[in-house]
Amino acid sequence: PAGPQIVLSVYGPDFFGHDVARGYGAVHVPFVPGRHKRTIAMFVPESTSRLQQLTSWFTGRRPEFTDPKVVAQGEGREVTRVRSQGFVTISFNVM
Repeated sequence: PAGPQIVLSVYGPDFFGHDVARGYGAVHVPFVPGRHKRTIAMFVPESTSRLQQLTSWFTGRRPEFTDPKVVAQGEGREVTRVRSQGFVTISFNVM
């Protein structure tokens, strides 16, 4: 379905207190009047090698998406390693 979307970027502290991406997700806004509940699968990008994973853990700098279009459209995401990171439930009241 086309149309407006809500793109979520959730951040929180890591073990060292650095503010890091905890998850990304997107959902289309419903057009039909009424109350709508959507559950959004969240994901985070992962480093592609063990060395990158170790380096990012020590430095506190983890892979992040800088362009929300990557999350909304999904283009280019098929070549990006991601890990499932839980769910967010959102409610819409459409008039």
